[in-house]
Amino acid sequence: MEKTIFERMGGTYSKVGDYNLPNLIPPQEAKLIGLWGQRHAKYLEQCHKVLYMNLLTSGKLNDYLADIDKRADKMFSRLVTEYSDRQGVTEQLKTENQFLWFQKMNNILACVREIVENEIIYS
Repeated sequence: MEKTIFERMGGTYSKVGDYNLPNLIPPQEAKLIGLWGQRHAKYLEQCHKVLYMNLLTSGKLNDYLADIDKRADKMFSRLVTEYSDRQGVTEQLKTENQFLWFQKMNNILACVREIVENEIIYS
């Protein structure tokens, strides 16, 4: 019997009852996926099913999501710092007026979260 495309790409099957099921368990050295990567995975699964399945079956999904997570996290941190500096949100403000500092930081975090989602996660 001729090998399937999955077998030609290095995949293996396990016999379960009457069925041969593909072994799609990720390798043990798989990178951990953070919040941004999980959001992007959900987006791919819902809106770009073919790309999601191609990455999943080729074994590249975990690395791809880890890269997205890393990029989004760097962008988030950089933008929070930039926005805080521009708006004068400092440690001094935090000690003088905690309520104002809290308001400004919540506003900055919401804005930056929306930017990261639009630029990296949902694109």
